[in-house]
Amino acid sequence: MPNIKLYTAKLSPPGRAVELTAKALGLELDIVPIDLIAGDHLKEDFRKLNPQHTIPLIDDSGTIVYDSHAIIVYLVTKYAKDDSLYPADAATRAKINAALHFDSGVLFARLRFYLEPILYYGSPDTPQDKIDNLYRAYELLNDTLTGEYIVGSGLTLADLSCIASIASMHAIFPIDRSKYAKLAAWVDRLSQLPYYKGTNQEGAEELAQLYLAKLEENRAKSK
Repeated sequence: MPNIKLYTAKLSPPGRAVELTAKALGLELDIVPIDLIAGDHLKEDFRKLNPQHTIPLIDDSGTIVYDSHAIIVYLVTKYAKDDSLYPADAATRAKINAALHFDSGVLFARLRFYLEPILYYGSPDTPQDKIDNLYRAYELLNDTLTGEYIVGSGLTLADLSCIASIASMHAIFPIDRSKYAKLAAWVDRLSQLPYYKGTNQEGAEELAQLYLAKLEENRAKSK
């Protein structure tokens, strides 16, 4: 069994995407907790591992990989017993890659740009334009779904990556089933994974609780 250290935080959607992928692969990870609010990711020892000081990061017996999307591709490429999570077919893989970029550039990016001022910089504001962007992201993914999964007829990295961001968004801004029926059904489907609750749902709820607490704290200070 490989000795893979994962530097992460339970509240981090990208970190949870890596954990979901590891669970799907049957890999055990040695979790190294990083407290983002306390600034653990900015400490010198961590910055030596990742000059971009972001999580998640893995140390696979000296091989350092950061960015969740790079990490999950690395893990399946090196450790998967088959190619079901990341099929070798060029067209299918291109669709999965597109979904990974959609998560990085749209889902997680919009969530991050909404939350970051509140969590880290004391903002008491909840800009409506940023909230509208989150709901537009729901619409985009809802319209993308043509089957039970994002790509093809089975679970892939596209699902494991996007669900970590979507679950976090959903915990703060619940998905309207009447508007986004396909998206809601997809979330329900993935929530049935045996490792989903402990690996993803609990972290999403933790992030939502932190957000609400920080927002209340920031508003109290601004009065």
